[in-house]
Amino acid sequence: MAKPSTSQSSPVTPESAPAPAPSRSSWLKPRLDWLLIFVPIAALLRFVPAFENPTALFIVSCLAIIPLAGWMGRATEHLAEHLGQGVGGLLNATFGNAAELIIALFALSKGLEGVVKASITGSIIGNILLVLGLSFLAGGVKFPQQKFNRTAASVTATALTLAAIALVIPTVFHQVAAQVPVAQGGWTPQREQELSLAIAIVLILTYGMTLVFSLVTHKALFVGEHQQGVAAEVGHERTEAEDHGTPWSLRKAALILLIATAFVALISEFLVGAVERARESLGLTEVFVGVIVVAIIGNAAEHSSAILMAMRNKMDLSLQIALGSSLQIALFVAPVLIFASYLFGRPMNFEFTVPEVIAVVASIFIVEQISGDGESNWVEGVQLLSVYAILGILFYFLPDAHHAASATAGAAPNIAPLH
Repeated sequence: MAKPSTSQSSPVTPESAPAPAPSRSSWLKPRLDWLLIFVPIAALLRFVPAFENPTALFIVSCLAIIPLAGWMGRATEHLAEHLGQGVGGLLNATFGNAAELIIALFALSKGLEGVVKASITGSIIGNILLVLGLSFLAGGVKFPQQKFNRTAASVTATALTLAAIALVIPTVFHQVAAQVPVAQGGWTPQREQELSLAIAIVLILTYGMTLVFSLVTHKALFVGEHQQGVAAEVGHERTEAEDHGTPWSLRKAALILLIATAFVALISEFLVGAVERARESLGLTEVFVGVIVVAIIGNAAEHSSAILMAMRNKMDLSLQIALGSSLQIALFVAPVLIFASYLFGRPMNFEFTVPEVIAVVASIFIVEQISGDGESNWVEGVQLLSVYAILGILFYFLPDAHHAASATAGAAPNIAPLH
């Protein structure tokens, strides 16, 4: 499912008229721009030998990517306005998780397969438990009971179930086939690579069909019954706060998207280059860095949008942002990384650690339970955040040896890039 653009060319309703002064919440997202100060600091730490400090570079790079990812999303939305609903929706769907994809590609090129795999599962878990939990909590504090389109939520939850199956099957295959001698058709690295590649193809095709469903044939399902003007309201308020009522031109949107993407790529290179020494210095495991740290920073700006929508009682849009991001990670980003791994000559598979698989399956099961009644409240947010905290503690204490054992067992020798 394509994540909704928060700036559509729909008529502005009276409720969406700009207030005389920006509300407190309207300043939350722009305040992320203050983090841009960390971009030159990251460059200083990276290029000036006197200031070399891998741990500081890693932390500063994490902070610098957050506002840059926000500018990428903002430029994509403005660009989508000029390209029409169909192409615009596809653009939003493609660039929705671009920052996370760029970080993962750099990590993959450096051979950090464990971090890449963990960031995939961490992004799915984080969007479902952390972002949705914060949205339910923030919205529930202001509104005792909030409603959302349970049909759209159920469609997304069903698609996420496919993601869980895709994660479980390679892991189960490895556990079962490893008990069978190779001569009898048992496990080999090559067979596992072929299995993962086939699953990646199925996932990317499913993602394409899901886009057709959400953008063309059943697009009305993804607009709440009483929220036809939500996108216009969000876009208008954002424009008032950021651009003083002046919409971006096509050239400006494209230029900012290009510049922001270039800076995200640059900072991602800084981050990935420092991650190994930094995590050793901080005492963090590879799986914790991937599941918690990398998974959060790439989409932090968009996460704030989901929370702000919940605070405005726009739960349909909030859920579409959070769950749509998880769906993109599972059906688009994950298979793209599998394909890219062949180009890097380091084929990656879909075999994850058992704790990661359990965490993803449990998170998706929770979404299916929540989406059943079409209502949310603050205590459900607390429950989601509690589960995320428990999983975070688990991954913090999960030893690297556990993850390394699984990765080593499932790793395949380097294969020449595809031509």
